[in-house]
Amino acid sequence: MKTDLRKEQQATLARPHTNYSLPAKLFFLSMDLLTGKKTTLAKATLIEMLASIPYRAWEFSQYARMTRRYRDQAQVARAREIISWSREAQDNEHWHLLVLHEKMKEDHCRPPWFLSAPVAFLAIRSYSLFSRLLAWLHPRRAFLFNAEFEDHAEHVYAHFVQEHPEWEQQPIRSEHVKAYADLSTWADIFRRIGLDERNHMDRSLFFGGR
Repeated sequence: MKTDLRKEQQATLARPHTNYSLPAKLFFLSMDLLTGKKTTLAKATLIEMLASIPYRAWEFSQYARMTRRYRDQAQVARAREIISWSREAQDNEHWHLLVLHEKMKEDHCRPPWFLSAPVAFLAIRSYSLFSRLLAWLHPRRAFLFNAEFEDHAEHVYAHFVQEHPEWEQQPIRSEHVKAYADLSTWADIFRRIGLDERNHMDRSLFFGGR
C-alpha cells in the first residue's frame, strides 16, 4: 500500500517532541551552536554524517557480545537481530547523505566551514567515541539516546519541507536520488527521509525497551 507522505508529515508536525534527556538537549544545543539554529541542507548533511555512527557502534559491540555469550542462544539471537537492523539502518542513513549531497549540488550550495574536513572529522570522531562508550557501558541508554536523536531528525525534516514550499514543484532528475526512492518531487523525498527517521526511532525504542 502506497504511503501518504503528506499525511505522515502532518502527523509528525502534530506530535510533540519526545521529552528529551539532558544529554540529548546538550547535544542538540551543541549542534545549533556549531551550525546555527536554522535548518539548512548543510546542517542536515552534518546530521546525516553523524546519524549512522550509533548503528556501527552497536554492530561492533553486539559481535563482541556474541563472542562472550556464545553459549546463550537467546543472547546470540538478540545480538544477531540488532546487527541485522543496524546494517540496514546504516545503509539507509548513507542514502540520506547521498540525497542531500545531490540537492546541494543541484542548488549550487557551497559547503560551509562546519563541513570542512577538519571540523567534520572532529565531529565524527567525537560522536563515534561517545557512541561506542555508551554502547559498551549502557546499551539500553544508547538505544534510547538514539531514539531521541531520530525523533529530533524526524521533526527537523517535517519542518524543513514546510519551510520550502517550492520543493513541491521541483522534480527529481538525479538517478542517485531516484535509486533511493521512486518519488517525483524534492518535497516527497524529504518527507520520505523524515519517515525513515521515525522508523529508526521506533526500532531504537523497541530494542531499548527489551
